Amino acid sequence: MSLILERVSKVVEGQTHIQPTDLELSKGTMNVLLGPTLAGKTSLMRLMAGLDVPATGRILWNGADVTGMRVQDRKVAMVYQQFINYPSMTVYDNIASPMRLMGIDAAEIDRRVRATADMMKLGEMLQRKPLELSGGQQQRCALARALVKNAGLVLLDEPLANLDYKLREELRAEIPRIFEESGAIFVYATTEPEEALLLGGNTATLWEGRVTQFGPTPSVYRRPVDATTARVFSDPPMNFLTLRKKGGRMLFGDKQDMPVLDALTNQPDGSYLAGFRPNHVELERKRAAAMQFDTILNVTEITGSETFVHLGYGGERWVGLVHGIRNLKPGQPLAVYLDPAHIYFFAQDGTLVSAAPYAKAA
Repeated sequence: MSLILERVSKVVEGQTHIQPTDLELSKGTMNVLLGPTLAGKTSLMRLMAGLDVPATGRILWNGADVTGMRVQDRKVAMVYQQFINYPSMTVYDNIASPMRLMGIDAAEIDRRVRATADMMKLGEMLQRKPLELSGGQQQRCALARALVKNAGLVLLDEPLANLDYKLREELRAEIPRIFEESGAIFVYATTEPEEALLLGGNTATLWEGRVTQFGPTPSVYRRPVDATTARVFSDPPMNFLTLRKKGGRMLFGDKQDMPVLDALTNQPDGSYLAGFRPNHVELERKRAAAMQFDTILNVTEITGSETFVHLGYGGERWVGLVHGIRNLKPGQPLAVYLDPAHIYFFAQDGTLVSAAPYAKAA
């Protein structure tokens, strides 16, 4: 079982929503579409489902061209951010409804409904109405209705976005188990890098309708091919700093220079982008090799056990995520430290030159 997109694109009223895209998804895989709002995640899912016809390219399902096939004729199930259940029907009838439309035998419907309800922990709630369920249970009902079709392709479009934290965490833990038991190709859209890491499998990062990278989730996170992918797969986004390599020195504007790090030793002189994630910014020097930057604190955000520090360095704006509650005054000078092992280097066009040493070792 496989889903292959060959140079598939989407154009609406002259505006390109999806750039020509090649993608191959295999049986029994969890595939995350990660990107900010309007990156193209839903548009790409609609092409996969057959809800929209691509402007160019073709879509293959198990080797057969299904580009022009109606969604009704495909083995596809889709669950949206706004989960939909029929309020007048019981949970049992909600789950059974797609199979009844397909004309499946009543005994087989009953078997599938009960098996899927047990898998979704809804077995004792089959006679309840959706409004008698919690938000998480309602979303599980919508998921069960999608899974019971035995669809080979299950598309989940930000299905947990409208749930509170506790319910999101509960379902995030359950979805990988559900996925393993079903054996279908799962495609899960999210704006949250943390969610992609929790779900595992493969991740495709999207930016302005373009898939920038696709591969095993840990690999995409640790070894982004370019600055755009690194920015997408970091929350808050990765910080960047322009530097110039000249001989054996690295020059950071007029503020600082230091010996060239190993990652740039064999690179030609010129301008580069140094990238580092917010959680690698430190307020205390913990390693002798740590690089010091004298910044200005713009604002702090206390989350409870951690503090976001918004910093200015030259013309750059950075965000750091540090442990603990920090009583800091906006506008004050603030020295921050960065371990060179956590720095990525990119060419001026954004292409990765060298991954952070910690990522190479992971």
